[in-house]
Amino acid sequence: MKSKLLQSKGTALILFLACSTLLAQNTLDKVQIEKAMVKALEWQEAHPIFALAPTDWTNGAYYVGVSKAHQATKNPIFLAALKTMGYYNEWKPLYRTYHADDVAISYMYLYANSTRKNLVDLGPTKVFLDTHLYEPNPWKDGTDKKKEKKILWWWCDALFMAPPVLTVYAKQTGEQKYLDAMHKYYMETYNLLYDKEEKLFARDTRFQWGVNDEDLKEPNGKKIFWARGNGWVLGGLALILTDLPKEYEHYDFYLNLYKEMAARIASLQQEDGLWRTSLLSPESFDHGEVSASGFYTYALAWGVNNGILDETKYTPKVKKAWKALVACQHENGMVGWVQDIGASPEPATKDSWQNYGTGAFLLAGSELLKLE
Repeated sequence: MKSKLLQSKGTALILFLACSTLLAQNTLDKVQIEKAMVKALEWQEAHPIFALAPTDWTNGAYYVGVSKAHQATKNPIFLAALKTMGYYNEWKPLYRTYHADDVAISYMYLYANSTRKNLVDLGPTKVFLDTHLYEPNPWKDGTDKKKEKKILWWWCDALFMAPPVLTVYAKQTGEQKYLDAMHKYYMETYNLLYDKEEKLFARDTRFQWGVNDEDLKEPNGKKIFWARGNGWVLGGLALILTDLPKEYEHYDFYLNLYKEMAARIASLQQEDGLWRTSLLSPESFDHGEVSASGFYTYALAWGVNNGILDETKYTPKVKKAWKALVACQHENGMVGWVQDIGASPEPATKDSWQNYGTGAFLLAGSELLKLE
């Protein structure tokens, strides 16, 4: 009897230790998450890079991540970076008022404005938005000679660049006309580029099937859906829904699109936790890509944290993705495996980096910190 009792206790101890080990593996170390985020920021701030100017879309996407990092952590290092860049930029967007990319930087101005009254001059942002939305330009008018540039937001990336800015601007000013204009142009892009069968966005009309002289396709015969392009959209939807009033008449459109895309994207996660640059042809470049994966991780974690996505189903995917993202960060803080500036699936390496990749990493971390 004593022998059986000892054996039973031994079995119970083994089960307890096994469960404790499993629990430890699935528990997020939030101190380490914030440390990884700070290291990423410090490295990126010491290695500034942009495509056109400090006010361009690459920096805009980076500082969206910095904004959310500060909001989640309240760590003053993130706010200091925002304020420094804002003062340096004189709180101005870039100069191409017809181009959604050039107002993305205003997201961080609006966030900084929410942290302290009269900190930010929002005048330049208002001028840009009013010109962008309400004055004629060749894209909006459909008079541009390039056939794909027949609507204002003719490429799917634009759905990250301008709509979240407009949503926050409308929230801070109380002017619904900016939401209505945002919805008008968002629907143009949705109707043009969203593939309802695949539940993914073509990057632009060049990648649509049945409308061009020749259908572009992957070596495996499938349509080309760029991971970062859809990352821009899904990450942008999470940002929009964060600030869009639930009573807004078109709120359900954005919520339903988010849920539909979230399910599709989650189904395309690869075994290592990351996503490939070509969503339907992962074998084309068989390695993870951090900018798309960071945006997806952020958006899926946001859905869990806001009770929109099923916690049991999506939390393991999010945790697996974060673990993989951290493995792509170098010891010095640099975030590698980021595809360079582009418009279609291309490879990355462990040493390839861009500021928007760091921004995606910070976005992901900001929501991982909120997971239970």
